[in-house]
Amino acid sequence: MAYSLPRAAIAAALSVALGLPALAEDRDRLPIKVEARSSDFDYQNNVLVFNEITIAQGDIRITAQRAVASGLDFEDSSWEFSGGVSITDADAGLASDVARVRFAGGEVQSATVTGTPATFQQRRKEQLTQGRANRIDYDLGRGTVELAGDAWLTDGRNEVTGATLVYSTVTERIISDKPVVFTINPSDKPKETPAEKAPEAAPGTQESPQDAPRPRE
Repeated sequence: MAYSLPRAAIAAALSVALGLPALAEDRDRLPIKVEARSSDFDYQNNVLVFNEITIAQGDIRITAQRAVASGLDFEDSSWEFSGGVSITDADAGLASDVARVRFAGGEVQSATVTGTPATFQQRRKEQLTQGRANRIDYDLGRGTVELAGDAWLTDGRNEVTGATLVYSTVTERIISDKPVVFTINPSDKPKETPAEKAPEAAPGTQESPQDAPRPRE
């Protein structure tokens, strides 16, 4: 039977269902915090529906207008997010209309986002890598981002497009087994010009010692 819970009851129920104290004691895994404006728990069919949801674990943060989950067991569960979906990590992020996220071992293992288009970005020091595609598969464990369908990726200056692009967030490499197009944009920095030399004296005009003025006696 489905029913609605107030926000305070949701937090309490999630704390018990997720076993957050046990997760907090595990040094390898951080606790998972779930906040939602409202929810429906259908225990008979094992379906959970959340509205205006935020899931946070360490640097990972997922927000969406709506989420449907196969269960509160983050050891092995699948979630479908829709409406203004945002998935961010320490230095990377995804944004889309729809996302499917798989939790395993108490952590986010992978995310597949789709949109018109779905977008990806990663910031490393002064460089911002951005990409977009109809579908983006992000494997957090392997650190790979696969962009499929009108894929486009740029490092802020040069661009690469293709049907499918695979980008490594660890090594910053781009791999594709299909035709690609690279666009190399010229640098905005103007080329340095040699410093202007002082004009040389014309031949035969150099003063000789005899022509030089002598001091008065």
